[in-house]
Amino acid sequence: MSKSANDVVITGVGIVTSQGVGVEPHLALLTAGTSPAVRVETEKFSPYPVHPLPEIDWSQQIAKRGDQRQMENWQRLGVFSAGLALDDAGLKDNLEACGSMDMIVAAGGGERDINVDSLIVDEALKRNDREQLLNEKLTTELRPTLFLAQLSNLLAGNISIVHKVTGSSRTFMGEEAAGISAIETAFARIKAGQSTHTLVGGAFSAERLDIMLMIEAIQGQATGDWHPIWSRSRDNGGGMIPGSVGAFLVLESREYAEARGARIYATIDAIGSDRGSRADGKLEARLADLAKPAEKLDPAGTVVFSGTSGFHDLVASEKAFLQANLAGAPVRAYGGIVGHSIEAQFPAGLALAALTLGHGAKVPAFDGSFEKPMTAAARSAVVTTVGHSRGEGVAVLSAE
Repeated sequence: MSKSANDVVITGVGIVTSQGVGVEPHLALLTAGTSPAVRVETEKFSPYPVHPLPEIDWSQQIAKRGDQRQMENWQRLGVFSAGLALDDAGLKDNLEACGSMDMIVAAGGGERDINVDSLIVDEALKRNDREQLLNEKLTTELRPTLFLAQLSNLLAGNISIVHKVTGSSRTFMGEEAAGISAIETAFARIKAGQSTHTLVGGAFSAERLDIMLMIEAIQGQATGDWHPIWSRSRDNGGGMIPGSVGAFLVLESREYAEARGARIYATIDAIGSDRGSRADGKLEARLADLAKPAEKLDPAGTVVFSGTSGFHDLVASEKAFLQANLAGAPVRAYGGIVGHSIEAQFPAGLALAALTLGHGAKVPAFDGSFEKPMTAAARSAVVTTVGHSRGEGVAVLSAE
C-alpha cells in the first residue's frame, strides 16, 4: 500500500492489564513460544471470576498524591495508561506537542454507591411500588458529591491536568461502541487533515460489585474457575469474565510522526463500526461488510485479534464470521487472557496489534481449541470487537 502524509500511524502504546504494566510484559506475552499464564481472581467475588489489576505504583504517572486521591480507580487507571502512551511515544515532556494534542476518551459512568444499591435491592423485595421506592432512595440516600466523581468526562479532565494534554477533547459513552467510536473518530480526523496527533483510549475497572451486578442482571457472568474463551460451557454461566484494563494510543499523521523522528509501530489502514439487529444472520453480515478492507490480506502473515466478549451466542456468531471471511488467518481472542474490558476492549486490541506488528511477532495461541499456530511473523492485523449488547467494530492494520 502506498504511503501518504495523512496515513494514521500508531507511535505510542500505554496498556495495563492483569498481565502487567506497560509494553514489556505484553510484548513478552505476544512473543512467547507457549500460551501465556492467566491471572484471574476467583475468591474475592465468588462465584464470579475476574482478571484483576496488577501491582501498580500510581506515582510513576500521577506524581501528586492529591490527584491520586480525588480519582476513582477507573480514572486513575486511565490517567496512568495515558501517561504510559505519552512516554512510549516520546511526547511526555514535550509541552508544545501535548499542548496542541487532541484527546478522545471512551469512558463509563463512574463507580456507584454499593450501599445504596444494596439498600434499594433489599427494600424492593418488600414493596410493589418499586418506581416510587427508587425515586425515594435516589433523592434521600445519595451523596451530592457522588455525582461529581461520576462525571464521565472527568477522565479526560484529569489527563489534561496531570499530563498537560490541552488540545480539543471529546468523551464517548456507550460501552464497547464508545471505545470503537473514539478510535474511529481519531482516525477519521487525522485522515482528513483535521488533526495531526491524538491521544485516544479508555479504561475499565472490573473489580466492582456494581459491575458484577449489571452483567449478572443479563445473565452474562461466567461462574466458577477460568476457562478458555472459545470453549466456555453454558454450565458455567453466561460466558463473560471481566478484566480491569487501561489502554491508550498515540495516533499521528505520518507526516507529523516522521517530522519528529518518531518510532512507528503500525499503520491503521481502515476502521469501521456499525450497530443494529443481530437476528437472522444480520450481525455476521455487518461484520463481513466491515471486514472488506481485509479481503486482500495474506492469511499467513495476518493475525486476527478478536475482542469477543465470551457471551455464548455471540461467540458462535463471531466464530462463524471469522471462518467465513478471514479463513486461514490465525485468531487470538485477547479477552480470554486479560478479560473483557467494555469501553477499553477495542483500544486494548489495537494496542496488542500495534505491538505485534511493530516487533514482527508470532503470537502464541491463547485457546488451542479454536486458535491455530502462526507460521509466519505478522505483517498485518485485524482487530474485532463485538459489543456484549450492541455495536461492533473492525480495524485493519499493517506493519511499516
